[in-house]
Amino acid sequence: MSLSTIALAVFMKAIIPEGFGPSVRLTLGERKRPVPGKNDVLVKVHAASVNPKDWKLNLTLARAAPPLGRRLIPPLFGDDLAGEIVQLGAGVEGFEVGDRVYGMDMRLRTATLAEYAVIDTRRIALMPANTGFIEAAAVPLAGQTALQGLRKGQAGPGRSVLIIGASGGVGSYAVQIARQLGCHVTGVCSTRNIELVQSLGADAVIDYTAGDYRQPAPGQRRAFDLVFDVTAYETPASCGALLAPAGYFISTMGHARPALRTLLSRRRNASLLRVESWTADLQTIGEWMTAGAVRSVIDSRFTLAEAQQAYERSRSGRARGKIVIAVTPG
Repeated sequence: MSLSTIALAVFMKAIIPEGFGPSVRLTLGERKRPVPGKNDVLVKVHAASVNPKDWKLNLTLARAAPPLGRRLIPPLFGDDLAGEIVQLGAGVEGFEVGDRVYGMDMRLRTATLAEYAVIDTRRIALMPANTGFIEAAAVPLAGQTALQGLRKGQAGPGRSVLIIGASGGVGSYAVQIARQLGCHVTGVCSTRNIELVQSLGADAVIDYTAGDYRQPAPGQRRAFDLVFDVTAYETPASCGALLAPAGYFISTMGHARPALRTLLSRRRNASLLRVESWTADLQTIGEWMTAGAVRSVIDSRFTLAEAQQAYERSRSGRARGKIVIAVTPG
């Protein structure tokens, strides 16, 4: 075996972050190809998606860790993946080499901005048969956040749901999934995204640029059984006029401040959402996608070498749906 062949077997192309916080730079380089553990699989990554959590976590680490700690904590990027299994851990059952899978792992950074990634089999599922890698890679974090948030807020047939941030990554899935759960869905978005949110199945759309949607006009009542704030900017107090007496307020953790966490912990039927990836939830979403009832809204696509631009797009706050990185061309 030549030295070049050995190098190909050991190393892979990957995004190498340099620095912490807003000054982090994502450059294409090489690092060692990971090795799967007993219950893991090694996936050849075809596509990965961008989530605000990625750069927000990097900012959090930058503030929390002293300079020495920053050198010891690997600032890896990328959780979502869609790709093909190329190697099985010794204890893996239910998956085979060649399976097309999608998923993510929130316990540690999966580091999916690379040609190969290792992931626990409890965190993945077979891709929907009619879905490509780009569309599948968009699902795991955003789709499961939507599903688990709606479930936590007891969304179901006949329940009225308000989704704040309905045109974003999580929100676009939340509108569609709430419809599949039998809810009456109202989405909150800006003027330019009204048609998109309507096309996803929202029964009503509120344009937040037209006024304070949190305060109903005189004589108008908006009592929602669930207010699902996927932007994490609102609180149960700010949305109090929107909630039914026994209504739920669910917030993602993206921008949650310490005061908000305390407030949520003291209020009945209000909570922050911590998403996990589970095979069963991915399968549920996959079934809806196969049936054509749920789709991925793709804002933009980038190559692996364009990862920096992809994250700058995410930080702009202007994305409609998901930003996806094509790791393997084609």
